Amino acid sequence: MTAQPGARVIAGMLAGYGVSHVFFVDAVLRRTLIELEGLGVRRVLAHSEKAAAYMADGYARASGRVGVCFAQSVGAANLAAGLQDAYLHRAPIVAMTGRKAAQARNAYQEIAHAPLFAPVTAFSERVDAPEDLPRLLRQAFRVATGPTPRPVHLDLLGLQAEGIEVPEIAADASVEPRHGAVPAYRAPPDPADLAAAASALAAARRVAIVAGAGAVLSGAGEALHRLARLLAAPVATSLGARGIIDTRDPLSIGTVGGYGAPPANEIVHAADCVLVVGSHLGDQPTLDWRVPAPGTRIVQIDAAPAEIGRNYPNTLPLPADPRTALEALAEMLAATPRDDAFARRAADRMAAWRAAMAPHFTSDAVPIRPDRLCAEITAALPADAILVADTGYSGIWTATCVELAPPQTYLRAAGSLGWSFPAAIGAKCACPDRPVLCFSGDGAIHYHLTELETARRLGLPLVLVINNNSGFGQGLPNVRRMQGNRPGNVEEIIRFGPTDFAAVARAFGVRGIRVEEPAAIAPALKDALAHPGPVVVDVATDIETRAPEPWIPEEHR
Repeated sequence: MTAQPGARVIAGMLAGYGVSHVFFVDAVLRRTLIELEGLGVRRVLAHSEKAAAYMADGYARASGRVGVCFAQSVGAANLAAGLQDAYLHRAPIVAMTGRKAAQARNAYQEIAHAPLFAPVTAFSERVDAPEDLPRLLRQAFRVATGPTPRPVHLDLLGLQAEGIEVPEIAADASVEPRHGAVPAYRAPPDPADLAAAASALAAARRVAIVAGAGAVLSGAGEALHRLARLLAAPVATSLGARGIIDTRDPLSIGTVGGYGAPPANEIVHAADCVLVVGSHLGDQPTLDWRVPAPGTRIVQIDAAPAEIGRNYPNTLPLPADPRTALEALAEMLAATPRDDAFARRAADRMAAWRAAMAPHFTSDAVPIRPDRLCAEITAALPADAILVADTGYSGIWTATCVELAPPQTYLRAAGSLGWSFPAAIGAKCACPDRPVLCFSGDGAIHYHLTELETARRLGLPLVLVINNNSGFGQGLPNVRRMQGNRPGNVEEIIRFGPTDFAAVARAFGVRGIRVEEPAAIAPALKDALAHPGPVVVDVATDIETRAPEPWIPEEHR
């Protein structure tokens, strides 16, 4: 076997796994980056390690391929912090860092990396010897694309990883291309589990479906929709699965849990059997485990068996690839007659909620209502667009008020404020032929404004819409309630700005459009989506407008 420099081995293996972009902050793996150019892999220099991780995350979620990010030793803590969102959402990322060899001797930039990466990775290993690199890199890709995809980490010898890049490596550097994307495997359901699940669903009178990020990872949208029609089952989603079926479909009831509009919680709570597809049923999509109601019959499909029944005991398990399991259930239930009364009731409830919201979607109020902004985004989004939303109110507004239909894709932060814009850059790198629109609050965009320069440098035609209300609107009522009648300055806790982000964009050499009147939103979005480079659409909105709040079961009010 012919020996090759470590940098060439790393570059060749990454290219072999289908990696088209790597995201990094200098100085790390410079020799590898030089080798990557000859293999057609784009090198994306970010302005912070956290942003580089978010870019890799957006790349992975938009494409299903493994995202890759690098940082040198002193940047490792920032890179680890950026992996939290990917870990929570279950995105496949390979992170690589440099590490000083001299430990416990006060070496320059010395700090132990293992504790930083332990909570945010499914696999984290030191690469001490060059010959170990190919084996460990293969294992990293295997784990990253496992049944529950998650970030992984390799800590390479040397401040800039030069201890692995420079030596000649003769070890087998072959790759396993199937582990370059998710799902790497589609595990079939056990026939006995399948029969039990089909029996429970056939016997129930009121079936609802809750789909999560695992259903999206599996590409299960069509299979999910087919089974929902067969069961006459309303379909709710977590934020991570928003848009897996057309949100205007008669069976779609929106986002369930703490960040959802009222109908979804009410309808799922009324079901006597809930089919859960690729959702881990954490506190957010279940409204602190109140929806579905405790004691409800749960049938749970998940590629990771350990997740089934974690939060709802006595769950009927169906461990399998979600798409494969849904297709099998549809075949078994195709001839089962169904009463569609529950589905009709759900559709009526959704229609009533939309009618109540309609005046807000057309409101001419100034400052602009965010729900009017969302309605304009619905109208403007191209049929194959990717919508990237930040956390907090950005997630609630878009998940309740922006309508989506496949192949439109929705990506949202799993909780990290400021995630969306770097993630949108990564998504655009992964899917250069698809329009990308990022929806961010002004509080979030302050985190990574410098990446406007990155978008300009790369020449990326993407649109950043800023819901600019000069403060943290989601927290405003809570701060006021805590203040009560005591004298004090609530504004100091929650307000900032005002900032003209269109002017800021222009300072970065990016086109900026300021919108202060509702009638100007549509032409601004049309202009921005047609522009050949990045555009910031800065929309002055009303901080007093409340996003839709979830329905809460009566026993918990």
